[in-house]
Amino acid sequence: MAYFQYYGVDWIAMILTFLAIWQIGNKKKIGFILMIGGNSSWIAVGILTGSIAMVIANFIFILMNLRAIIKWSKPELKS
Repeated sequence: MAYFQYYGVDWIAMILTFLAIWQIGNKKKIGFILMIGGNSSWIAVGILTGSIAMVIANFIFILMNLRAIIKWSKPELKS
């Protein structure tokens, strides 16, 4: 069993994803930044494994996280 078959990038991706979900659950915007790091790492894993679906999905997830950062940065309108 090769724990570092993908140079540890898969481990980094996993850790960043867990940390990101934890931070978003705590309503911290930094979670989206961590998730972008995780998604970038998953893209690298997708390239290393030859999974175009993983690359495309995580690219789209990055765009969705950027959207969330923008939406969370705008002040809420009070009605």
